[in-house]
Amino acid sequence: MANVDTKDPYRKFIIVLSVAIPLAVAALFRIHIPGYDFSFLPPIYATINAVTAVLLVVALVAIKNRNRRLHENVMKVCIALSATFLVMYVVYHMFSDPTPFGGEGAVKYLYYFILISHIILSIGVVPFVLFTFSRALAGQYERHKALAKFTFPLWLYVAVTGVVVYWMIRPYYS
Repeated sequence: MANVDTKDPYRKFIIVLSVAIPLAVAALFRIHIPGYDFSFLPPIYATINAVTAVLLVVALVAIKNRNRRLHENVMKVCIALSATFLVMYVVYHMFSDPTPFGGEGAVKYLYYFILISHIILSIGVVPFVLFTFSRALAGQYERHKALAKFTFPLWLYVAVTGVVVYWMIRPYYS
């Protein structure tokens, strides 16, 4: 029987991270530390999401044009931006009261549809990104490319809907 880890050397680590990250975020959301003002963070992390979305498209164009070096560098920046976003997002929510959405009617249903799909896919995209990245690191370019076809649209959706959610709830920040 072949050793699966020779195909995915980071498999166990990625699985642990893919479970640990959402659990840690959920646990940290239960912590509320009053007295600090991080209200400046939402526009910053929304901008990070927007830049990530643009850079994901840049990376796609780069690889389509066979510019592997640019693709690789831009993807590393996207991963760093996503990690930075996550830290800022958790910090903001640990120190700030929740902001209820104040829209009504169809806009409210649209907002919650976008928000819920964004949250679910933001959890689900983590292993996709990590496995796609690890396959590139391992030089498994065909396997990387096959998985990237799923990872790219998921990650782009999460980045874009993060910005949409911010703009929809922005009027209700206190």
